Amino acid sequence: MGRSAELSDFQRGTVVGCHLCKKSIREISALLNLPRSTVSAVILKWKRGGITTALPRSGRPHKLKEEDRQLLEKVALENCSPSVEALTAEFQTASGANVSPRTVRRELHEMGFRGRVSTYNKPKGGEKAEKKQAAPSHDKAKVDVSRLDLRVGRIIRTLQSPETNGLYVEQVDVGEASPRMVVSKPNKHIPTDRLENHMAVLLCNLKTVKTREVMSQAMVMCASSPDKVEILEPPSGAAPGDRVTFQGFPGEPDKELDPKKKVWEQIQPDLRTDSQCVATYKGAAFEVAGKGVCKAQTMSNCEIK
Repeated sequence: MGRSAELSDFQRGTVVGCHLCKKSIREISALLNLPRSTVSAVILKWKRGGITTALPRSGRPHKLKEEDRQLLEKVALENCSPSVEALTAEFQTASGANVSPRTVRRELHEMGFRGRVSTYNKPKGGEKAEKKQAAPSHDKAKVDVSRLDLRVGRIIRTLQSPETNGLYVEQVDVGEASPRMVVSKPNKHIPTDRLENHMAVLLCNLKTVKTREVMSQAMVMCASSPDKVEILEPPSGAAPGDRVTFQGFPGEPDKELDPKKKVWEQIQPDLRTDSQCVATYKGAAFEVAGKGVCKAQTMSNCEIK
């Protein structure tokens, strides 16, 4: 399929959604009027990396097949070849492909390999030293709500899949190039028709986890009690991607919360709605700058998770 005919992110998400609902490739192809090869490629990319977006590409197309590129990467990392010519010979022996050193060099460059071939599998001392210097400052970082990447999102589509044991699989727009896939479990309390096109607050820097074959890339923030769950609602006028901040807790969020540090587990007990149903952290409101605060609809003095 040519560049001009590539699927939109929404179409790709719809393909994945149909796949999660046990539709076959043939059924999805007929339903969406797409070639079976295109449907198969979207599903394969999602299974491999949990993504549906079409990654940007530039320049000429790859001469190597995807499996050959993976083998080339393995050969480059495992073999201490002195030159690209020697690496090309080793790759040709392993794969049976007939490629030139120039092609191998270009493919490695696009994979992120730089410098001499013989150093590909040798970590640089400078990088080690830099990591050692950076680690202590990260370990000593203060644990508070500023480390959470909380954003306004809009739930585009909600599906229930047998593979997720009754959980919801949602496509959520958080102001990025493509929607995120989110697995959540308010299904006992909130019907799907009340979720679609609903604005919400998303925690976006939890580590991506695989839940029943679905890669969940964020978490919907809810006021919660044993008997009831309500999605936190952003203020009127908030848009997907707007940051949620807290007065008295400045700072930039972690790129990804390290599960070993248990940052989320330390912060979550201090997340509650107050007597006015306003979402707070240690008394500081969940706030979208210039637009207002985030609230639960009716649940006051409840934990948030």
